[in-house]
Amino acid sequence: MTTAKAKRGHGHSTASLSNVLGGGQNHCFGCGPANPNGLHLRFVLDAEAGTATARFRLTRRFEGPPGHIHGGIIATLLDEAMGKVNKLKDVVALTRHMEVEYLRPVPLRQALTVVGTSVGIEGRKHTNRAEIRDAEGQVLARGTGLFIAIDPVAMFAKMNGGKQGAKIPPAKLK
Repeated sequence: MTTAKAKRGHGHSTASLSNVLGGGQNHCFGCGPANPNGLHLRFVLDAEAGTATARFRLTRRFEGPPGHIHGGIIATLLDEAMGKVNKLKDVVALTRHMEVEYLRPVPLRQALTVVGTSVGIEGRKHTNRAEIRDAEGQVLARGTGLFIAIDPVAMFAKMNGGKQGAKIPPAKLK
């Protein structure tokens, strides 16, 4: 997974999105290093394998059932992994629909992995899949999502009063 084509890190940066946002801080709940309450996921993107992978271990503040991760956080983890797959194609795409299968309780304080892959592309529609696995590789939860590719310059310019290329104020990125 650490081939020459693998990329590591936080964030949503694609060439097109970085230009629009002007390199501002990333407050994303899932992957943003600037969010003190977030998950701080760091993904490895492997273009050769077509995967986005993050290893993580969550603390009790993400608890749902005693000793286990809250279902909403599980959905967030899957959504993040599926969303990061779009970066392999330098596409900015937003979640349109997502389905989650909770197969087994997902434990807190244990080494876990979330892996996202692409299933298919039809025009602007990107279908992706993700799984959360334990240290033995057992699948604990999985999701499938439909993502719609957007033009980030046009979308964020609308948010910024029609000024394309202008930096988006942090309040509007929340």
